[in-house]
Amino acid sequence: MSLRVAVQMDPLETVNIAGDSSFALMLAAQARGHALWEYDVRTLSWQDGRVCAWARPVSHVQRVPGEHFRAGERQKIDLAADIDVVLMRQDPPFDLGYISAALLLDRLKGTTLVSNDPREVINAPEKMYVLDYARFMPPTLVTRVLDDVRAFQRKHGAIVVKPLHGNGGKAIFRIDADGTNLSALFEVFNQTWPEPHMVQPFLPSVSQGDKRIVLIDGEVAGAINRRPGEGEFRSNLAQGGSAEATQLTEREQEICDAMGPDLKRRGLTFVGIDVIGGEWLTEINVTSPTGIVSIDAFNGTDTPGLIWDALERRHAAMVGERA
Repeated sequence: MSLRVAVQMDPLETVNIAGDSSFALMLAAQARGHALWEYDVRTLSWQDGRVCAWARPVSHVQRVPGEHFRAGERQKIDLAADIDVVLMRQDPPFDLGYISAALLLDRLKGTTLVSNDPREVINAPEKMYVLDYARFMPPTLVTRVLDDVRAFQRKHGAIVVKPLHGNGGKAIFRIDADGTNLSALFEVFNQTWPEPHMVQPFLPSVSQGDKRIVLIDGEVAGAINRRPGEGEFRSNLAQGGSAEATQLTEREQEICDAMGPDLKRRGLTFVGIDVIGGEWLTEINVTSPTGIVSIDAFNGTDTPGLIWDALERRHAAMVGERA
């Protein structure tokens, strides 16, 4: 059955068509005959019980630089009456704007399928939801208190400090065991972000790679290993890391098996988790996961197709419950 799909995303004109996961999902939707719309999250509105957006119809999605899509005129559409599936794919930051948009989309529940489930996205920010699986994590401290960080560093040596709601490897700092610049750095963090910050030991095994594992409805779909670029300890592809083919370790499979049922129950259909050195879980990415194009390039798989299989099943089940 053809679905009407609206993608809430960053400007389609600016996407990296070679590696962008949202673009790959649009290509797969088009191949299945689904009608595509695209809109900016900032155009979301609510009036008289209707959740609307200023969207434009999109066609001729293709991996041709400079000609990768065609679009019609923007028009105000009712996301309940005019759309079957909304993909919430804009990049973080996970801030009040992001949360407010998710709460608006949550009002579509039972009428339009929104993926990932917006209410559960709010409940599962990357570096907070992962605390549910602390048994798989490296030693971790979440705090704004400098004395707590100093005590943690005395115990663990070199540490990494991260914004709690950062993304793409941005603003992640390594502080060596001697603690040089720790006070100044933490002062900047406290002035920049109102929330606590995440502190973990620096894991030398990051040189072996930071594995991105994609789960679809709680089942492993594939993985890539990301290695840091020269002079870097961050392995995010957005920070110059390189990707390579990989297989899951027994520990990584154990992690996936532990969280899979919960991901499916929560309606977190497309999730990317990060594991360092084959054993240390660091993040559960639910807001706008990436990596599927690289995974398919190495493995010859069709991860966007698997995601659409899951979304079509969920939409059919929702329609069945409504009937």
